[in-house]
Amino acid sequence: MAIVRFKPQIWVAALLESIKKNLVYAELCNRDYEGEIRAAGDTVRITSISRPSISTYARNTDISYEELTDAQRTLVVDQEKYWGFTIDDVDAAQARASVVSEAMAEASYALADTVDQFVAGLYTQVNTANQLGTVSVTTADLAYTQLRLLSLKLDEANIPTAGRWVVVPPWYHSLLLENSKFVNYQNSNSTEPLYNGRVGRALGFDIRMSNNVPLVTGDDYAVIAGTNRAMTFAQQMMKTEAGRSEKRFGDWMRGLAVYGAKVLRPEGLATVIASQT
Repeated sequence: MAIVRFKPQIWVAALLESIKKNLVYAELCNRDYEGEIRAAGDTVRITSISRPSISTYARNTDISYEELTDAQRTLVVDQEKYWGFTIDDVDAAQARASVVSEAMAEASYALADTVDQFVAGLYTQVNTANQLGTVSVTTADLAYTQLRLLSLKLDEANIPTAGRWVVVPPWYHSLLLENSKFVNYQNSNSTEPLYNGRVGRALGFDIRMSNNVPLVTGDDYAVIAGTNRAMTFAQQMMKTEAGRSEKRFGDWMRGLAVYGAKVLRPEGLATVIASQT
């Protein structure tokens, strides 16, 4: 019986690896505070230190010292999601192993999709100064211009250029493909690997495409740009279990995952509400 060969630790590793491959938004967060999460509701306390002032030095003059202050924020791991399915003995008699593997792959994809929607929803915490507002994006030039303005917002907020990213919906990416500046850059960097929704680079951004770009209203989508220092994400696959169904001739399998995300540096994000019309 295949259920006897079910190894929870092996499936946890496989599921987490598969989830990571399917993540777009969550993959753009840092995981500095993930640590060991043992239950939903766990909190990770994040301490930050104030920035020292810079003073002019005068020779033969005593220097002054300031007392640094600290602030503490909490990353709450409060999201709990599970999956569960049964495999009938008759349906899986000839291909049990492949059925289980495919079902697990589908479960991990569905979980990654749910996680990404949660992380994408954090766009509402962007600093007001970094919000471009609602803009009609109906041409290739307009699509490219909004990326330039998002980059400018991050520049003005003194955000490092390294590790910048932007996530756009498919229709936005389709417009970019009509812009010669974008296309020419892609052609000159055709050997760059594409992964986790990545569709190219432009204006210092790794450009990712996702169907989980938040739909604000009508046909207005929240295009988010930032760096991986702006948001943090923590996740743990708590349980993967299998057993023999008591009411059917078949096996059941289930899994439980907990996760949480937080915007740590809202100035490290910028948004534009891109309207298709």
